[in-house]
Order: sequence, then C-alpha cells, then structure tokens
Amino acid sequence: MTDPVFLIAELPAVGPAVLDGPEGRHAALVRRLGPGETLLLADGAGGRASCVVVAAERDSLRLDVRVVERVPRPSPVVTVVQALPKGDRGEAAVEMMTEAGVDVVVPWSASRSITRWKEARGDKALARWRSTAREAAKQSRRLWLPEIADLASTADVRKILTSMDAAFVLHEDAVEPLAVTALATGLTSVALVVGPEGGIAPDELDAFVAAGAVPVRLGPTVLRTSTAGVAALAVVNTRTGRWT
Repeated sequence: MTDPVFLIAELPAVGPAVLDGPEGRHAALVRRLGPGETLLLADGAGGRASCVVVAAERDSLRLDVRVVERVPRPSPVVTVVQALPKGDRGEAAVEMMTEAGVDVVVPWSASRSITRWKEARGDKALARWRSTAREAAKQSRRLWLPEIADLASTADVRKILTSMDAAFVLHEDAVEPLAVTALATGLTSVALVVGPEGGIAPDELDAFVAAGAVPVRLGPTVLRTSTAGVAALAVVNTRTGRWT
C-alpha cells in the first residue's frame, strides 16, 4: 500500500520535523500512525518529503525526514471547463476528475445551467469544490493540487479556449469521437468543455468553435454532466501519454 499523503504549506528539510496542525491531528488521531510507519508530506506543487514516524503525540507526529524531492507537473496541462450541475453533482465531478489527474477545473455558468452561483451561495459552492479537490488529491496521492478557478462566464471560457494548444467541446451531436480525433504532438495545454444537463446552447457552441475548439463525442451513449468530464479526461490522459 502506498504511503498516505499529508498536505503542508512548506516542506521541511531532511532531518527531524514535526507534523502538527489539522494534518498532524488527522495523522495521529484518525490515521493513528505510530513509530516506524512511513508517510509523505506534500506541498501541492510537486514537492514531497518521505518520512518515518519517530513518535506519536496526542495531536501531532514527530518525524524523521529521509528524502525531499520535486516531481514535474504532468504534461500536457489539462483544463476541464465544467458547467454548473444540479445539487452536489459538482463536487462529485471535481472529486472524480481530481482522482483522474485534472490540472485545472473552471466552473462555468452556462446559459442552460439550472444551478446559479450568486453572492454568498456562490462563494460557499466554490469553497466546497476547492475543499473536495484538496481531499481527493490527498486520497489519490497526488503531488500537484488541481486549481479550481473562479466562476467563468461564456466570454471567459472563450478566452481560455483561445489560449490552448488544443480544445474540445463534448457534444452529443458531434460526429468525430474524442478517441480518434487528431492530436498534435508536443501539446502543452488541452481544454475540455463539459456542458450542463440541458446541453450547450447553439450560440455558446458557435463561440467556442470560433475560438478554435473542436466538437467531439465520447461514445454512443449520453453521459451525465458530472461524469462526462472524467471520461473525457481518461481519453486524453491515455492518448497524450499522461497515463503511461
């Protein structure tokens, strides 16, 4: 079994260290890690420290840091523009995409989105997405935390797509499957756009195509907005070598 990951703001140097605060309490009280067991400390930006537990206190651990190293970010960087789903399906989508390795998630207020993020409600929803991403990253032993961007309008999404090496819009009426569409070599950035339950409006699709995005489909069935992103991400991960 792989070592558990605990996220901290700054990695310690090789030698003695203490894991305290919320992560230390979780490690000592919930995970009940004891002397001789191993764990990883991560800063969420590719840094990791391999540690051995020396002693367990009531709400902290004393550690021996053995190795500190940095791991490069996977390439290409994959951004998923996720239209706001109903209920808690947004958190489910973020959780699955984080586990599958997404780099950036952009919440999108599509014209046909039933859910609307307004004022305090929107702030709380965005905070839940970010908390979900953090916990899913720890569970999946990720060393790079995904970025959960601020809420985007259709105009914002269009600008994002123009900056990408490749961009695709998941659309049930598209002819070409994402699994076989042409992908250039040496891509550094890829974007995937996932529409809401009611589908992407024609004017939105036209705007995204004008920005260089290609409409594609996943398969013969229609996926929920909360599952389409992770399915498309799996295809991109496989085709670009991120999952080799």
